[in-house]
Amino acid sequence: MKWDWSVFFEVIPLIFKGLWITLGLTIACYLFAMIFGFFWVFMARIPSKTVRWIFRWIAEFIRSTPPLVQLFFIFYAWPMVPVVGVSLNPFAAAILGLGLHFSTYLSEVYRSGIESVDKGQWEASTALNLSSKQKWLKIILPQAIPPTIPMLGNYLIIMFKEVPLASTIGVVAMLHLANDYGAQYWKYVEPLTVVALFFLLLSYPSALLINKLEKKYNRRFDKKTVSTL
Repeated sequence: MKWDWSVFFEVIPLIFKGLWITLGLTIACYLFAMIFGFFWVFMARIPSKTVRWIFRWIAEFIRSTPPLVQLFFIFYAWPMVPVVGVSLNPFAAAILGLGLHFSTYLSEVYRSGIESVDKGQWEASTALNLSSKQKWLKIILPQAIPPTIPMLGNYLIIMFKEVPLASTIGVVAMLHLANDYGAQYWKYVEPLTVVALFFLLLSYPSALLINKLEKKYNRRFDKKTVSTL
């Protein structure tokens, strides 16, 4: 199969249309994962050991299962489940599947940030008689979240590269459009190359930005450490 530059330039506008769907789906999945990630964190901190074990097992099961299998289950199998089965459109199923999968990883990022908060801060919030809401929103989370920003950014990049899995359940994004073009004209190399280039042009600068953020927060952490010695 010979390379055809005319096909390469022809498919760029077509793939570019799918780029916005890919970006929109990435943002939607990531917002879902960020919000639901806190659910796993708080479930792991409730007093009941039994409940903690159940949610820890569920999170581990989701984390250990391939996201493609989860997408297939949510889109194809879940509607057939009696009573609780719900039929979702491809976009909503992708948000639920990928968002839920990555929320288990983000919960570990949140957990590491929360555990990094000095024990004295917890004791001070208790001594000030703050409510649970005030303690978390005003004391704990403002200190726990900033150091985790580089790790959260890394997972955003990973999610961006995992979003093409949604094409398997019918989300018409970049990969889906490239495959459709290839099936119609029997030209796969050029459209898939365009897809790869779009991912590279977006993910590589993002990775550089994340590295800068990580170095920035590491320097800030080092300065704080030195100032306390």
